[in-house]
Amino acid sequence: MSLGTILLIVLILILIGAIPTWPHSRSWGYAPSGVLGLVVIVIIVLLLLGRL
Repeated sequence: MSLGTILLIVLILILIGAIPTWPHSRSWGYAPSGVLGLVVIVIIVLLLLGRL
């Protein structure tokens, strides 16, 4: 496994964990998962371009 693949798997797990499901985090909206989703998209694009 390359470092990029491991990084992508870790970021996807963090993205799933950032979904606001607990009562105290519902007021946050989708900001935490939105930012992490953007990072995952950037990593995927870099992997497809072969730059990571």
